[in-house]
Amino acid sequence: MKYSRIIAGTMTWGSWGKQLDKKEMIGLMNHCLENGITTFDHADIYGGYTTEEEFGNAYAESGIEREKIQLISKCGIQYMCDKRPNRVKHYNYSKEYIIWSAETSLQNLKTDYLDLLLLHRPSPLMQADEIAEAIDILKEQGKIRDFGVSNFTPSQTDLISSRAPVSVNQIEFSITAFEAMLNGSLDHMMLNNIRPMAWSPLGKVFRENDEQTVRIKNLLMELMLKYEATADQLVLNWIMKHPSGIHPVIGTTGKERITNSVKAAAIDMELEDWFLLQVASQGHKVP
Repeated sequence: MKYSRIIAGTMTWGSWGKQLDKKEMIGLMNHCLENGITTFDHADIYGGYTTEEEFGNAYAESGIEREKIQLISKCGIQYMCDKRPNRVKHYNYSKEYIIWSAETSLQNLKTDYLDLLLLHRPSPLMQADEIAEAIDILKEQGKIRDFGVSNFTPSQTDLISSRAPVSVNQIEFSITAFEAMLNGSLDHMMLNNIRPMAWSPLGKVFRENDEQTVRIKNLLMELMLKYEATADQLVLNWIMKHPSGIHPVIGTTGKERITNSVKAAAIDMELEDWFLLQVASQGHKVP
């Protein structure tokens, strides 16, 4: 397995979240490693193009060996913020921009290579041949080891993979956002040996209190006693039970929640309990 079973998402480490200082970032990196989380998920836009550099400055002083971690980044979104003179949020997948963006991420993260580079979101103007040229150059120069996409449909993935091998698709997937399980996206990944990663893996269960989440939380109260597990562990285990081998990308910076998340993989959820959670989420029995 190239990546840890649970992946640490860094979007909220900087100005878009907890605004961790260098010492706090180093402490969180080490806590992740102590709990078997070795993969850190970035995107160039996080923190308005600032979080990668903050993480990199912390990593440079952490003493952590590069071979012991995996660094993921994403490119393509042109975000409107102080760091970029963009008139509108858009996507840029020109050969020159992809290469420049990857090299900028390397510089910010204080590393010679990315373990994985993802196209952040599909663009209606993306040209597969041009993207492939950029990826070939980055791979030949040893600047990226693997390539993938994020938030791509099966047909969009096929378009890109017809020119450049796609190894990962990072998508939204959770107990409250499970469309990828029903619309063929996860089937497509299994058929094509593409590893799914899931952002927002807890969904809206702990953020909202509507009819759907109330049904889920009521059932979780019963299952917590049965499995001697926390609610977030059960929600993570639900998506990890899918045969596609989904890697949850957790966004928490709380050390206790990070520790709990790793333990989710050890739960052996019974088949009927898995379907009970699906029914609770969708509000009706399966067809």
